[in-house]
Amino acid sequence: MEERKGQETKTARPPGETAELRRDLTVWGSYMWGFADVGASMFVGLGLVLAYTQGWGGLAFGLAGIVYIMVGLAYTELAAAYPVAGGGQYFTLRGLGDFWGFIAGSALVLDYTIDIALFSMFSAGYANFFLPYFFGPGIDESHFVIDLGPFHNIRWLLLLETVVIIVILCWLNVRGIRESSLVNEIIGALVIVLELCLVVFGFVVAWHPEIFAFQWHHQKPDAHRFVYGASLAIISFVGLESISQAAQETRRPATIVPRTSIALIFTVFLSANAFTCLGLGLQVSPETLPANHPMVVEGAIPDRIADQPWEILGVHHDNPVAVVCKALPLIGIIAGPLAAGLGAFMLFISANSGVMSASRVAYSMSRFQCISPWFEKVHSRFRTPTRTIIIFSLIGIVQTVLAGLTGPKAMDTLANMYAFGASLGYTLVFLSLIRLRFVDPYSPRPYKMPFNLRLRYRQRKVGLPVLGLLGTAAILTVLFGVVWTHAIGRIAGPGWVVLWFAYYAWYRRKRGMPVFRSLSRDWESQQKEVLASAEEFDLLEQYKVALAERDERQERAP
Repeated sequence: MEERKGQETKTARPPGETAELRRDLTVWGSYMWGFADVGASMFVGLGLVLAYTQGWGGLAFGLAGIVYIMVGLAYTELAAAYPVAGGGQYFTLRGLGDFWGFIAGSALVLDYTIDIALFSMFSAGYANFFLPYFFGPGIDESHFVIDLGPFHNIRWLLLLETVVIIVILCWLNVRGIRESSLVNEIIGALVIVLELCLVVFGFVVAWHPEIFAFQWHHQKPDAHRFVYGASLAIISFVGLESISQAAQETRRPATIVPRTSIALIFTVFLSANAFTCLGLGLQVSPETLPANHPMVVEGAIPDRIADQPWEILGVHHDNPVAVVCKALPLIGIIAGPLAAGLGAFMLFISANSGVMSASRVAYSMSRFQCISPWFEKVHSRFRTPTRTIIIFSLIGIVQTVLAGLTGPKAMDTLANMYAFGASLGYTLVFLSLIRLRFVDPYSPRPYKMPFNLRLRYRQRKVGLPVLGLLGTAAILTVLFGVVWTHAIGRIAGPGWVVLWFAYYAWYRRKRGMPVFRSLSRDWESQQKEVLASAEEFDLLEQYKVALAERDERQERAP
C-alpha cells in the first residue's frame, strides 16, 4: 500500500517502555481459547440454521465447514508467522495497509462485541432450560416477558441474566488472561469428553437414517432460505481468531499455534457436522414444543412432526443441543439437563473469549495509530488492557439491550450482524495472506497453507496459495449471501463500519495523519522484536539470514 512520504517512521512500542501483555498461555490454554469460541458455536448455530435450511441443514453446515477449514489454515499460517495481538486486524494492516487494517479491525470488533452479547444470551437461554424445575411444569421464558411502549414481548429475565453474565466476564478478564484461561480449560475439557460420549451414544442407539433421508427429500428449503441459513452456519465455525488474538500471550507461539489451530479445525468440523446429522436423524417428541407455539395452540400438529426434527430444533433455537440430548433413549432424562448445563457453561466461556478478543483487537488498533492511544493502556498489576475490556463489555451490554427490544427475534438479530462481521473480516484476511506472501517473503513461516504454485517475484521464488484464492472466492460468496438475505446485517453491519470510519477519520486528521494512506513503519525491526519477545530465537536467526541475503542481492544488482 502507498505510504505517506516524509512521515516519521513508526513502530509498536518496544518491550519495557510501557507495561506489556504477559505470555501466560500453554498449549492446552491456547487450544481452549479457540475451542471456547468455535466449540460453543454449535450450541448457538444448530437451531438457527435448521430453522431455515430444514432437511438440508447437513449440507449447509458441510459447506460452511469447508470454508471454515480454509479460513482456519489461513489464520494458522499468519498467527504462527506474526504472533502479535490483533489477529486479523494486524494481518490486514501488515498486508493491505492502515485503512484496510482499520476496516478489518472494525469488523472484528463488531464480531467480538456481538460474540459477548450473543453467547452470553445463549448461555442464559440454556440455563433457562431448568426453569420448569424451579417454577413448575410448563414454565419457560415466555412467562417472563413485558411490553414497553412500542416494543412487545421483551424477555426481561433473559436480558437481565445476560447483563449479569457480561459483568462477571468483564471482571474475570480484568483480573488476567491466566485466570480467565483457567476457566476455559476446566469447563472445555469436561465439554469435550461429554460431547463425544453423547454423539457416539446417539448414533449407536437412537439415529434413524430413514428420518434423515425423509427430510432430505421432502423438507427442502427454497434458495433464499437456504442461502440465509447457510450464511448463518458460518457462526458455528468462527473462533479460530481467538487463538491468534492470544498469540502475543502464548508461550513459544510458532510451535504452539500451528498445533492447536490444526487440531481445533478438524475437531470442530467433525463435531459440528456430527451433531447436525445426529439431530436430523432423531425422533423428537412434539411434546417438547412450547405451549404458546401456533401448532400447539391450534391443535394442528402434523402426523409426521416427530420425523421432522429440524422444525422442533428450529423452535428451540435457544437450546437445541439440550433438546437433541433429551430425545436420546434410556439416558435422555439425564442427558437433556446435562447438555443444557454444558451449553450454559460452554457459551459462558465463549463469551469470555469474545471479551478477550475484542479488547486485544482494540489494543492492537491503538498501538498502530488507528484509534486513540488511550485504548492501549495495560494495567500495571494485572497486565491486561483494562480500558478496552470495560469499554467493549459495555458495548456488548448495549447491543444486548437493543437486540432484546426486538422480542423473540433478539438472537436472530445478533446472529445477522455476527455473520456480516465474520465474512467481511475473513475476506480481508485472505487478501492479506496472499499479498504478504509477495511483499514479505522473508518472515519465517513455521506453517504454510498446502497447495502452492511456485512463482518468481523480484528475483525470489514465492508460493501462491491456491487454497487462499479458493477461500477468498468462498468467503466473498458468504459475504454476498449475508448482504442479500439478511436485512439487519445489510443495514446495521455497514452502519457500524461507517460509524467507526467517522471516528477513524476524525482521529487521524486530528493527529495530522493520512486517512487512506499508510504510515511508514519499520516492520523488519518490529518483527525481530516480536520473535525475540516470543523466545523464537531459531526463527529470529532465519529471519536475519533471509534479510542479509536480500541485502546482498540488492548490492550486487546493477
